[in-house]
Amino acid sequence: MGVLTVGVLTVADLTVGYSPTDQILKGVDFAVGPGEIVAVIGPNGAGKSTLLRAIAGLLRPSRGVIALHGAPITGFAPRDICRLGLAYVPQEENIFPTMTVRENLEMGGFADRAGTRHRIEAVFARFGMLAEKRRHSARTLSGGERQVLAMAMALMVEPTVLLLDEPSAGLSPLAAERLFESILAINRDGVSIAMVEQNAHEALEIATRAYILVDGRNSRSGSARELAADPDIRRLFLGA
Repeated sequence: MGVLTVGVLTVADLTVGYSPTDQILKGVDFAVGPGEIVAVIGPNGAGKSTLLRAIAGLLRPSRGVIALHGAPITGFAPRDICRLGLAYVPQEENIFPTMTVRENLEMGGFADRAGTRHRIEAVFARFGMLAEKRRHSARTLSGGERQVLAMAMALMVEPTVLLLDEPSAGLSPLAAERLFESILAINRDGVSIAMVEQNAHEALEIATRAYILVDGRNSRSGSARELAADPDIRRLFLGA
């Protein structure tokens, strides 16, 4: 199958596994258009996080094509993918806890040291909480604040596409709500977002479109609003 023709980020026939007999993704198609938030939901073990890790260059596909702005990036090193405008925020170990907030942002700007100071000030203007705690050790931040810092580190490379893996995992309902507000604000500033999220209800609330993965394959996709209203989807993933 060839590259999909729609989207800032496009994935076609992506197959990823640890051996020929242990395939996690089995021919997945996926796309993120300009200005979209695209949610990826599904049961545990469906391959959702594997999809993001493969796009970010952390896993090498055995088949398929990944393209950013129409140019193939399949097999590129993570550092090179980041420099092309795609940033990935993993679920865990996504900050440097012993460093200050500002030092974390400096680490996030590794790809272009020359513009680091300007981008840090832009991040502080966007996230007042981080500005107030710029000299604090990152380990003193709350769970929600740590996730905001992780996203801010990713924004230091000025990405056009941001990959978020389970951003609300382990957060209280209030902290998760605030985090989703931050995600919406980042998107309104023109960053396209692909988000894997176990909190399917909230993910579909803020997403433009969504994909449902089951057993490493595409199961359903479409408008997030339409999927949220589907009785089968509500029963299986939204607890309704």
